[in-house]
Amino acid sequence: MSGNLEVGPIRDIPAAKIVEAAQIVQAGRSYSLATSRFPGMPLFPGHPPFQVLNYRTPPGIRAERAQPWGPPNEVGLGYMAEYVMATSHSGAHVDALGHMTVGEDNHWYGGGNTAEHLTDHGPAFGDAEKLPPFFTRGVLLDAAGFRGIEALPAGSPIDAEEMQAIADWEDVEVRPWDVVLIRTGYLAFWPDGEKMAEHKTAGPDLSAAGWLLDRGVVATGTDTETYEVQPAPDRGTPANPQPVHTKLLIENGIYLLESVYLEEIARELVYEFLFVALPVKIRGATGSMVDPLAVV
Repeated sequence: MSGNLEVGPIRDIPAAKIVEAAQIVQAGRSYSLATSRFPGMPLFPGHPPFQVLNYRTPPGIRAERAQPWGPPNEVGLGYMAEYVMATSHSGAHVDALGHMTVGEDNHWYGGGNTAEHLTDHGPAFGDAEKLPPFFTRGVLLDAAGFRGIEALPAGSPIDAEEMQAIADWEDVEVRPWDVVLIRTGYLAFWPDGEKMAEHKTAGPDLSAAGWLLDRGVVATGTDTETYEVQPAPDRGTPANPQPVHTKLLIENGIYLLESVYLEEIARELVYEFLFVALPVKIRGATGSMVDPLAVV
């Protein structure tokens, strides 16, 4: 099976588009598009909690009389190291193509399926080891700003007509090879889990997914934990609880980013930028935490 099918359409991004994206940078300003990660952080309820556990400390080294460097250590040299135990979908992250499956054969983009490609160490096809670097033009579509509110109401869909209206309002055009980030305002309340819960989960609907596909984007993200509007208003028959994930990620190999922090660039009216994100290539993982940048 072709390795290109494990990467998706972004594999074909022209070199000229990468150069063009780099030329967006004129002021030399960068904006972090991620919040911090910490034990107890708000997460999608289906994911395990984020944990940081000490493994090695200076007092522990002394108590054990350990000699990690070998003797002698007459200056009391110590160090600290830890376990980070978390889903790769903690905080700002990108879904690998092998993250979501559909159908009785549990298949995903490019021909992956659990019968052939799932190992005891995760998927061996379309996993996070195959995630590409993202270095391309980014566009912010600020749905909350367009509506003139702090954050969209819970379960509020953003449809194709509104996506175009937001782009027109911002005077920005979505083009092939772009990464489009959609702000609902959900992370304006970070890390207040109770306040955030009052706004779960606005996002693009199936028509908005079609709008993005028509414009040739290679990735898209939101500031929510599920990307798409939930509960889905357009589940179809048979019912699909996440039709946008199915359309974009599973059927078309369009990468989805979630929990992307968009408050600062929205305040600064930064609607076009160089988008940079470098996933961690972990074999068998179904996504990667990222700390993306918007650079202008």
